[in-house]
Amino acid sequence: MSRGAIAKGRAAAGAAVALALACGCTAQAVDRAGGDDRKASPPPRAERDNATPTPRSSPTPKVKSPVSRAELPQSEAPAPRSAPSEPAEPPDPAPARPRATQPPPPPPPGPVLMEQGKRGTMVRELQARLRQLDWFRQHPTGTYGPVTAAAVAGFQAKRGLARTGETDTRTWNRLLRMTREPSRYELYPDGGMPPAKPDRRCLTGRVLCISKESRTLTWMVDGKALSTMDVRFGSEYTPTREGEFRVFWKSRHHVSTLYDTPMPYAMFFSGGQAVHYSSDFAARGYGGASHGCVNVRDEKRIARLFRQVRDGDRVVIYR
Repeated sequence: MSRGAIAKGRAAAGAAVALALACGCTAQAVDRAGGDDRKASPPPRAERDNATPTPRSSPTPKVKSPVSRAELPQSEAPAPRSAPSEPAEPPDPAPARPRATQPPPPPPPGPVLMEQGKRGTMVRELQARLRQLDWFRQHPTGTYGPVTAAAVAGFQAKRGLARTGETDTRTWNRLLRMTREPSRYELYPDGGMPPAKPDRRCLTGRVLCISKESRTLTWMVDGKALSTMDVRFGSEYTPTREGEFRVFWKSRHHVSTLYDTPMPYAMFFSGGQAVHYSSDFAARGYGGASHGCVNVRDEKRIARLFRQVRDGDRVVIYR
């Protein structure tokens, strides 16, 4: 083959390749079964560079609303964004109210010791003990009346006892544990105290036997007590003298020249000290005191005594 023929052949082959490239086809390797053995080759670099990219989505321009959100109708107004709501916690259960428990019933009362109509020293002690606890606000009288029954009922209700107003063994034992033994003056704060044992000097003759311990005057003749009455004495600054004396002067309508006070039924036994009636003692009781005399508050009794006592009769004052 001549050189000219070879050159023409090479030129024809180059033209074929150029035509193929212009048509976009490339040689594919085909296997025996006719399937693709490789992935399609990417397009040439020039084509990739000249290709116009296809936009993914066309952006919408933002347009400002001509009206404010407040001007929109309520139905057309957009709902405001709210924060995601948290699950509501269940409310705390209300505390269970404790069931009202009924107080236990009071124990049954024991045997009755004192009730209305009862009289005596035990009733007086009951009243004095109740007075210590401020349930009985009168002077003990020794008589179980409505006032005493009301005081006992109040004490029983306060202590969870059967409220009967009668003093049974349970009530009495509880009262004993809560109080102390009353003194003689607490039992008889307003008088009426039993006379003390007479002094041996009172056992003979005619004697005004006067005890400071029991605050009593007992008119005795030859050891026999004829009458007894309440008396009070002088204060610590003007004490009533103690000892054995004799009546030396009686004055029915006497008036003290020192204190300018009446001293009716006066029976003088030592200087200016005398046994006489005292209206102040009758009105105030033991809340006051004399200036050294022996005061009597029962005018009828001292009037009778004044008629019986003679000058020279003895007066014995002791503790």
